[in-house]
Amino acid sequence: MARLHAALEKRFPERRLFLRSDTETRFIRLRSEMQLFVWTAGAMVLAWTIITTAIVMMDSIGAGNFRDQARRDQIEYETRLQALVTERDRRAEEAAAAQARFSSALAQISVMQTELLNSEDRRRELETGIEVIQSTLRRTMNQRQDLSQRITALEAAVQNGTSVAGATGSVSNEALDLLASALADTAAERDQIEADAQSAIDRAAELELDLRLMEERNDEIFRQLEEAMMVSVEPLDNMFRAAGLNTDTLLDQVRRGYSGTGGPLTPLQFSTNGGEADPDTARANELLSSMDRINLYRIAAERAPFSMPVRDNFRFTSGYGMRWGRMHYGTDFAGPVGTPIYATADGVITHAGWSSGYGRLVKIQHEFGIETRYGHLNAIRVQEGQRVSRGDRIGDMGNSGRSTGPHLHYEVRVGGEAINPMIYIRAGQDVF
Repeated sequence: MARLHAALEKRFPERRLFLRSDTETRFIRLRSEMQLFVWTAGAMVLAWTIITTAIVMMDSIGAGNFRDQARRDQIEYETRLQALVTERDRRAEEAAAAQARFSSALAQISVMQTELLNSEDRRRELETGIEVIQSTLRRTMNQRQDLSQRITALEAAVQNGTSVAGATGSVSNEALDLLASALADTAAERDQIEADAQSAIDRAAELELDLRLMEERNDEIFRQLEEAMMVSVEPLDNMFRAAGLNTDTLLDQVRRGYSGTGGPLTPLQFSTNGGEADPDTARANELLSSMDRINLYRIAAERAPFSMPVRDNFRFTSGYGMRWGRMHYGTDFAGPVGTPIYATADGVITHAGWSSGYGRLVKIQHEFGIETRYGHLNAIRVQEGQRVSRGDRIGDMGNSGRSTGPHLHYEVRVGGEAINPMIYIRAGQDVF
């Protein structure tokens, strides 16, 4: 202790603190140990102050970085949301344009049917007129030939000086006058027949020209309609194939449910003799078949989940696939509580209530073995057994069940097997 005190005396020599008043003077002795304790306590207070200040500054800097990152994330989300809104508007405009083209094609088909019927009527009239003209021409030629034979016989009788019946003897003046008059009438009738025949030939040529022009015009109309049908049908084929659906099986199934006949899409039949249809009729029936295919596609599109379940502002928070070591069978759309949720296709409600991890869940059974699920709802607006159409509001977005925040868990199942819902959504966006 003596050595320790001597060492402290070198660093902290003993000091005295004098306190003087009017009547007396006192002092306080500051030993080396006391000075060491005060110095150590001051150093500890200073170190604590520095460390605390550093921690506060680091927290402040970290909070600023978090705020900046959150601001950048918000800007990025808003940019993506604006891009999605722009894309949605563009798809809506394309869908409206496609609907307008479809309506225009329907109107053109109706006009084309009317023109084809009128053309067929005119064609029949032309064929009837040509047959009449040909019959008249044949009759005229036969009459002309008969008159030529009669004229030849009369001329021979005059030259021989015999009667028309072949009797011999002189011909009287009255018989000659009668013969001359008959010859003149015959010549006039022959000239009239020739004029009528030439007129019939000219009229037949005009009718053939009109018929050829009408066929060329019909061919141009057919070509334009065939191009329009190709442009309209091909995107629908690609949409269903992109969704993994067999188009032939799909259309057969829809056709069985809509098997009535009659109306503007009934195939045309112009032949009355039981033979094969002419090429124009075959092309018209092919166009009507394309129109029927478009109608079947339209019906099928209403019954397959090609639309979005959320139409208000949202953001994708989780997609289909592995997540945290487990399979995530749907797509999550995050948004405020109460955001409207819509049916993505026509169907029947098979479940509307609580379902463990899904929370409030709605299931819709669609055609073609397709089922859609809408989980974590805040409110359900449909009942089991209710039939809904695409675009009907079925519930509100919520946070029920196993959920970390308000969002919609959307699933698509085909034959009980879950598939990526974005396959259908992207396929529909490419067309609608």
